[in-house]
This record gives sequence, structure tokens and C-alpha cells, in this order.
Amino acid sequence: MKKILSAAAISLAFANAAQADDLSDAVAADYEYVFDLYKHFHANPELSFKESESAARMATELEALGFTVTTGLGDKWTKAKAKADAGKVYEGVGGYGLAAVMENGAGPIVMIRADMDALPLEERTGLSYASTKISTDYSGQEAPVMHACAHDSHMAMLIGTARRLVAMKDQWSGTLVLIGQPAEEVGLGALAMLEDNLYAKFPKPDYVLATHTSGWDSAGDVTYTSGYALANVDSVDIYIKGVGTHGSAPQFGKDPIVIGAQIINALQTLVSRELDPLDSGVVTVGAFQSGYKHNIIPDAAHLQITVRSYKDDVREKLLAGIRRIAEAQARSAGLPDNMMPDVVIESDYTPSTYNDPDLTARVMGAVAASIGTERVYERPPSMGGEDFSRFARTSDNIPTLIFWTGGNDPAAMKAARDGKASAPPGNHSPFFAPIPEPTLKTGVQAMTAGVIELMGGE
Repeated sequence: MKKILSAAAISLAFANAAQADDLSDAVAADYEYVFDLYKHFHANPELSFKESESAARMATELEALGFTVTTGLGDKWTKAKAKADAGKVYEGVGGYGLAAVMENGAGPIVMIRADMDALPLEERTGLSYASTKISTDYSGQEAPVMHACAHDSHMAMLIGTARRLVAMKDQWSGTLVLIGQPAEEVGLGALAMLEDNLYAKFPKPDYVLATHTSGWDSAGDVTYTSGYALANVDSVDIYIKGVGTHGSAPQFGKDPIVIGAQIINALQTLVSRELDPLDSGVVTVGAFQSGYKHNIIPDAAHLQITVRSYKDDVREKLLAGIRRIAEAQARSAGLPDNMMPDVVIESDYTPSTYNDPDLTARVMGAVAASIGTERVYERPPSMGGEDFSRFARTSDNIPTLIFWTGGNDPAAMKAARDGKASAPPGNHSPFFAPIPEPTLKTGVQAMTAGVIELMGGE
């Protein structure tokens, strides 16, 4: 059921209906330009940390609008370099990231983020502007490339929003900082920009905004979550040691498959029996690999686990519990201390995303007043992850908000909700492409309305 914003929240902005109509008309008049940009980005996707052409096109568009644009150093930024040079100021903006600045008098500093990278996926949408690109990612793997997560629409919306705000400079004051972020799909792009001292080199924002096109919402709608919106995402590998033997003589071995199965069963109690029922967590074993032959007990097994949570203390509890359970099950099988499982927690995790409640109410009130209250509603939190969270996870504690712009066919979505059809393809499907016109128009109008609310003054 839709939960519409309260009248009090809506009254925060755009009380004048004519103002909203003017913005809607201006967005509609600019649609063909934004749509052409979208088609260009869609047909020319680039993988994480390979976004050179996307960044260059965005830089060209923003410079033409009067922004001062700084682009990054491309492949001179690497994960290894970031770790080795932690805290060092150098010239990049996180790989192929870019930052565009426009000052327009005194007022707040608002940053808007659009991510640029695509996925290693072969497109099957049948669109006339479908991608046929093949590329090699930054780890050396070759793959077809597709904008299956709609980052192409994010770039087009950012440019569309910039065009509206430049045309409306008499209605806002302050400083705009627009960023093109690389490598969201691998969870490293925001970190790369921040480690390149984004907040020191460019005006430090008072607010950071983003929107993400959603294949699970109807085109023309905007959805949001106040507070925790997306999860901490951790990847954990458990390397189980055993003693191999012939399958007919198990008494001479220590079976890592059985140990692994017992670990998997015990992990189910972490959420159901150790977390406060009011806290959220997920521990999913996505892969279990061991052995080669029917009649051989192997000497090793490997579990791959994804762990999701919102609160940081819950995250720590789950990760500690995984390590404790793995070692306890190994000991229960009679393995000595020098044969305990290796539990490897990936260091580059994605932190949970927290939408500042005050900022959310203010911006979503403006959006609802601009596009219509019946098109803006609250959604429950998701256990998905987004590295947009990094922009708030600094010592500055900057309020941030990411909201969702619906992208799928409303009729197909309704049929799926009514149980009359399967859900249409969503994000990360090779068949997913948002319906361009309502998606792009809604995204541009919503973001523009939100920024005007924050920078419009009294």
C-alpha cells in the first residue's frame, strides 16, 4: 500500500502549483535532448574503472553549461594505489570520476551524484540503441557490457537536472557540485573519490543527493525510505581444512563436506537466535565447493557467504558469530588448533545507507508537491547495497538521501502485483531497460525540485 507523505511535509516546498507546472513543462520541452543523451550512454556502456568516454561526454555537457569541471586520472587510480597512498592528496577524482562546480551566490552547498559504470552482461532488450560492446574489465576479464542497472539514465538525469538548474538560476543560490562516480557496481567508486580527497578539493557539501532508477517501481513514480534504506554488504569466505581419504574408509579422514554442512546449519541460528528480533540481518551461503569424485573424501571445502545488516553493531555480531561457529564445528569434528578454518572477511565492504530523516522529509515533500502526491510513496528498507553510503560515512556526518525513480511498465507492474503475470525484468537483467520518457522526465523533475527546495531560500 502506498504511504503518501503528510500534508505538513508537502507544504515545505512548491506550494505554488503554477511553479510545479512551469518546471514540468520545462522538463518536457527538454526531453528530446535528455533522451538523446540517454541513448548515447546506453549504447556505449563502460565497465567499472573504465568509464573514460562516459566521463568525457558528461564533462563536455557540463562545461557547456558553465560548470567548472575536473576529471580524474583514469587507470592511474587502482585499489592497490589507494591503499598504499591512504591519506595522500593526489590529482585524481577516483579513477574516471569527475566533479563539476557552479557557484551562484551565498547559500548551501548541494552535491548530486550519478554513477556511470555498466555491468558485464550481454544485452537482450531488442532496443534499436542496444549495446553491442565488448570490453575488458580492470581485472583483465573480457565480457559483453550493458547498462542493466540503469546508470545510463542516472547520467542523463544529472545532465537534465543541470540544464534545468542553470536555466533557473534566479530561483536558487549557493553552490552546486555535480559528480560522476565510477565503479559503483564493484562497490569501490565512492571510496576512490573520497580517498582522492573529494571533500577537500571541492566545496564540502551540506547535503548529498542521488536517485537510482528502479526496475521494481512503476515509471513515473518516486519512492523513498527514511532512515536505514540499504544494507551493510559483507562477503565472507570460509576455507575448511580436512583429512582426505577413500570414500569407503571415512574413519581414516576428517570430512570437510560434513564440517561445511554443519557450519551451514549452525549459521542459521545467528539471525534466528542471536539477534534482537527487532534488528535485521541476513546470512546466506551462496556457494559450497568441495571434492571431485564419488568415492573420495576431499581434504578441503570452501564456503562463500554474503552477510547483510543495517546497524554496525549487528554487522560486527554476525561476522564474529560466523568465525566462532566455523571454528566450533571444526573442533567438534576433532580437528586440532592448527587446522582451524580460515575465515576471510573482505575488507572493502559496502556500508549501510542511511537517509537522513529530516532531509528526506524536506526533499520528498518538494518532490511530491512538484510531481503529485499520488506518485510519491515510501517503500520498506532493502537488504541490497549501494556505495552511495560512503558519502555520509565520513567524520563530517553529511546528511544524504538516495531515492528511487521508477522505471518499469506500470501496467506490467500492476499485473504482477495482482498475480496475473510474472514480474517484468528488473535491474541486472539482460532484458531490463526503463521506459525512457516517464522515467527520465520524472527523475529530472524530482531532482530539480529537491535541489530548489534546499537552495531556494525563503
